[in-house]
Amino acid sequence: MFDPLSKQPVEEVVVDDGRLVLIGDKAFAICAGGSIFPSLLNDEVLKTLPSIVVDMGAIPHICNGADVMRPGIREILGEFQREAVVLVKDVRFGKPIAICVAETSSESMRAMSKGKAARTVHYVGDRFWEALKSP
Repeated sequence: MFDPLSKQPVEEVVVDDGRLVLIGDKAFAICAGGSIFPSLLNDEVLKTLPSIVVDMGAIPHICNGADVMRPGIREILGEFQREAVVLVKDVRFGKPIAICVAETSSESMRAMSKGKAARTVHYVGDRFWEALKSP
């Protein structure tokens, strides 16, 4: 667990037009589009976020940067408002695959049958993910 009083070094890595914030050797957050979002590797924060569970057909699209569309959603876990940060998980293993910003509230999203549900801001395989794998 992250201890804000610890003396771990904080480092910012510039990635294209964004930044990756590392605390110690752990990816803590990303800064993109003027906002700060949790890293997909920040387990402590991810477990506190509401989640959208998507079917296997949606995964390759989301992992290429596509937004989350309502037909691909299998389950909505938790309650949230429009513009909330939400975690996207795969239906088979429950693994985090993306961080998104909700386009509607959880209540409205559950009532939708089509349309964009969430805007993807960070996903497995994106520039931040790849920067973490670089030496």
